[in-house]
Amino acid sequence: MDKAPLTEHLFELRNRIVVSLITVGIIFGICFYYSEYIFELLISPMRHTLAFSLKIPYVSFIPAQNPDLNLVFLAPAEAFWMHMKISFVGACIISSPVIFWEIWRFIAPGLLSKEKKYAVPFIFTTTFLFLIGALFCFFIILPFAIDFLLNYKTQNIKPMISAEKYMDFCLKFILAFGAIFELPVLVVFLTRMGIVTTDFLAKNRKYAILIAFVAAGILTPTPDAFNQILMAVPILILYEAGILASRILNRKKTQTASN
Repeated sequence: MDKAPLTEHLFELRNRIVVSLITVGIIFGICFYYSEYIFELLISPMRHTLAFSLKIPYVSFIPAQNPDLNLVFLAPAEAFWMHMKISFVGACIISSPVIFWEIWRFIAPGLLSKEKKYAVPFIFTTTFLFLIGALFCFFIILPFAIDFLLNYKTQNIKPMISAEKYMDFCLKFILAFGAIFELPVLVVFLTRMGIVTTDFLAKNRKYAILIAFVAAGILTPTPDAFNQILMAVPILILYEAGILASRILNRKKTQTASN
């Protein structure tokens, strides 16, 4: 396998970045046109919260305790920049398959020919996990978090929330959960590169549990244990899924080599 010079790698990286930026730019224009609809979608966690029941359908959305709460903007350009930000984040999420594909195309030349067959599974898995993480945050975490924050010891004060601050709050956590759900891909990558082994990860599972709960305590917007568990448990499940996937792939690699 020939080694390409550094300038060629930089040229290739530039091309991948340009393609990704063009894709994001085109979708940004579309998202900006429909940004008002995206805005209405993003304020739904403030209007509704999840309720659990022992009867069918077990989980349902009910009106929040402050259903008539309206967002405000505090500067002339705040609403405009908020729509710009919504459109940009929406464009990045929708463009994620293309972005992941360009990342793969950049790293593919350094892989063996038999490893390049993982291109489609890589694109599908990374995109799927990112979207699942974003949806999990939007439908599960945000309704609980916003309901808690708006109603915890607020009997004597009235919330007046800036639209920009609210969107920053929601978008940061949606993106954070999308990134966290990429953990299995990261684990598989580290084991395939030989940086860590599945035995090492399994042996140090207790430290992974500690790190998961510490990360959940830092990243979750509320101090209550329930919302922290909602974040920590998926991290641990994804960690175990990464170990399992790595073992399956390593087993197939061993069988192929023996044949």
